[in-house]
Amino acid sequence: MSATLIRKNLMALTGLFLCLFLVVHLVGNLQLLLPAEKAAIQFNLYSKFMTSNFFIKVISYLLYASIILHAVYALVITVKNRQAGGGYAYDRRRMASPWYSRNMGILGTIILLFLIVHMKDFWFEYKFGSLPLDSAGNKDLYSIVVVSFGQPWYIVLYTVAFIALGYHLLHGFHSAFKTLGIYPGKLSNLLYYIGIGMTLILTIGFIVIPIFVFFKYHTP
Repeated sequence: MSATLIRKNLMALTGLFLCLFLVVHLVGNLQLLLPAEKAAIQFNLYSKFMTSNFFIKVISYLLYASIILHAVYALVITVKNRQAGGGYAYDRRRMASPWYSRNMGILGTIILLFLIVHMKDFWFEYKFGSLPLDSAGNKDLYSIVVVSFGQPWYIVLYTVAFIALGYHLLHGFHSAFKTLGIYPGKLSNLLYYIGIGMTLILTIGFIVIPIFVFFKYHTP
């Protein structure tokens, strides 16, 4: 198996794993839409579970590795394509392929920059910051989320990042199955529409949550 094929398969596998994580992460974040007192208890309990359960910790390490591998291999593939004159920017298919398919590197960069800010503000604060405790004795990450989502610039950043992620998923989901060879004729349309549905749900879901919190807690 060639090095290029190995890189593409790793891109596909890590990408699909990240899709699964995003679904689980959205389900957990939907607790922020509950009434305030219940949302605080439930979200902080969810945060504790996600950082203390042994099985989840193992999954988290796989997640971090997947993010790094996905980003690194995306960069390697993009550079090699451009050096070979086969990158999207120079591909004659540019008139037929959607713009987001030709600009996965740019979309990925936006997502990566967002992740750095996001991990610093939430994950790093939860693991190493001095967070207050809620009424149940759990670290009160909920209050940090509410404060962050009260800043208009953060809402804009969140929205732009998840729009970029949406386009990234729109191209990447079915491309991953094609790369792995799991894209038989009759299932191709089904996988295509599953990808579109998942993309819409994840993009809209993640964007709605901070907007909801902003108007719930930070407007008269």
